[in-house]
Amino acid sequence: MNPSADPSPVAPPAAGPPRLTHAQASAYASPWTLRERLGLLLWNFTWAALCAWTPKPLNFWRLIVLRCFGAKLSGTPFVHSRARIQIPWRLTMRHRACLGDRANAYTLGPVVIEEAATICQEAYLCTGTHDFSSPAIPLQTSPVHIGAHAFVGARAFVLPGISVGPRAIIGACSVVTKNVPADAIVAGNPARAIGRRTKDEG
Repeated sequence: MNPSADPSPVAPPAAGPPRLTHAQASAYASPWTLRERLGLLLWNFTWAALCAWTPKPLNFWRLIVLRCFGAKLSGTPFVHSRARIQIPWRLTMRHRACLGDRANAYTLGPVVIEEAATICQEAYLCTGTHDFSSPAIPLQTSPVHIGAHAFVGARAFVLPGISVGPRAIIGACSVVTKNVPADAIVAGNPARAIGRRTKDEG
C-alpha cells in the first residue's frame, strides 16, 4: 500500500537538500490528505497487531509487512519489532541495514539507510520541522541519508536534511546538525569531529 507518492528526492545533494514546505491553512490543520491519514491509521494498527510483539527471528515477517506498505527494502535489512517508523512508504533500507530497538525513523520526509549501516537503540532520524516565521507554522520536511556501513549511536539525534557519509560514526547521545563526511567520528551536542576511521578498520 502506498497512499502517497514521495514528494522529495531520495539521494541528497552534496550541499544538503532544500526543505519542502507543506501547505497548511492553519497551525491546527493537517498537512496530509484524507487518503494519507487513513493510510497512516491502517499502518499503525497493522504494525501494532502483526509486528510490534514479534521476536527477533521473525524479521522476515516484519519486512513483508513493511513492503506491503510501500517501504523500499533491498536484500535483507533488519528492523526491530520496537522500532518506530512514522510513514513506511518513505523509508528506504539496503541489505543488512539495521534499525534497532526503539530507534525512530521519523519519515515525514524520506529516510535512506544504506547497506550495512546501523541505527542503534533509541536513535532518532528526524525529517520534519516547522516554518516558525509563518502564522500557520507549516510542516517542513527534508530527507535524511545514512551512508553504507555508518554507525549512529544510541540516542543520537539526526536533524532534517542531514547526510551521514559512508563508514562515519555518530557517538551516543550526539545531536547531528551538519553533514558528516565519510569515515568521520563525531560526538557531542552539537556533534563535532573527534577522530577518523582508518581504511583498515573492520
